[in-house]
Amino acid sequence: MMSVRPLAAHPVAVLAALVLVALAALAWALCAGSLAASPGEVFSAISGDGEGMLAGVVRELRLPRALACFACGGLLALAGTLMQVLLRNPLADPYILGISGGAAVGALGAVVLGLASPWMDAGALGGALAAMLAVFGLAHGDGSWTQTRLLLTGVIVAAGCGAAITLMLALAPAAQMQTMLFWLMGDASGASRPWPALAVLAAGLAAVLPFGRDLNVLARGQLTAMALGVDARRLRRALYLLASLFTAVAVTLVGTVGFVGLVVPHLARLALGNDQRLLMPAAVLAGGALLTVADTLARTLLAPQQLPVGVLTVLLGVPVFLFLLARHSR
Repeated sequence: MMSVRPLAAHPVAVLAALVLVALAALAWALCAGSLAASPGEVFSAISGDGEGMLAGVVRELRLPRALACFACGGLLALAGTLMQVLLRNPLADPYILGISGGAAVGALGAVVLGLASPWMDAGALGGALAAMLAVFGLAHGDGSWTQTRLLLTGVIVAAGCGAAITLMLALAPAAQMQTMLFWLMGDASGASRPWPALAVLAAGLAAVLPFGRDLNVLARGQLTAMALGVDARRLRRALYLLASLFTAVAVTLVGTVGFVGLVVPHLARLALGNDQRLLMPAAVLAGGALLTVADTLARTLLAPQQLPVGVLTVLLGVPVFLFLLARHSR
C-alpha cells in the first residue's frame, strides 16, 4: 500500500468539510440546468409546496438523478478503498475483478435484444453478479483465495467480457449504438430509482465500519493480522464479496464510471492518513460529491446535449492522479 502522510487537519474538521461539500454538490445539481432554480424554489419543490413545471423537473428528474449519482459515487469509492487494502495495491479499483465487464455484457445484451430499460438494469445486475461468481468460483482453486489468483482470474474474465462487448457492438444496429456507447462511458440520465443504491450504500458502510481496526491491521500484511488475532481469511472473503456487490449496484445504475474508485481513496488518505475507520466514510462523501459534480457538469456544459459522465470523471481524475504520483514518487 502507498503510505500517505496526511495533511495537518483534525479528522472531525475534514469529515465536516466533506459533508458540506457533499451537500453543496447536491444543491448545485438540483439548481443547475436549462431551467435554473433558486435554493428557495428547490426547497419548495422537495417539500411538496412547489407547483408547476420547474417543481416537477426538480422533484421528478433532478433529485432522483443527483441521489443516484451520489450513491454510486459513494459505492465506487468505498469499493475502491476496500480493494486497495485487501489487495495491498494502490492501483486497485472497483473494476479490477471484471465486475464491470459482466455488467456491460448483461446490459448491452438487453439492448441488442430490444428490451426495455428495466430489463437493461436487470441484465446489468445479473451480468455483474455472474462475473463476480465466476471470478470467485474459478479463483477458489484448492480451497483458498490468494491475491494473485483473484487478480489473474479477474483479468481473464474481464478479457472475455471485453471480447463479448466488442462482438455485440460490431453486430448491433446503428440505432442502438449510441445507447450502448453512452452506457459503456457512464450515463446517469436513466437513473430514476436511487433508493435501492442508497440503501445498499448505507447498509454497506454500516457493515464495514466495525471492521476498520481489523483492516488497519490487515494493511500491514496477512501474517501480521493473524498474529494479532484477526481472522484474515474470513475477513477478506466477506469484504471482497461486499466490494463486488457495491460495484455491481453502482455499475447497474450509472454504467461504467472510471477513476472514482481509484482516485478518491488516495485523496482521502492525503487528508486523513491510513486509518480505515476515518477513510471509509470520507471516501463515501468525497466519491458521492465527485460523481454528483461530474454529472451536473455533463448535463449543463453543452446543454441541451448531455455528455457521458464517465468521460468527465476521467478528465477530472487524470490530473489528480498524476499529481499524487508526482507527490509520492516512490
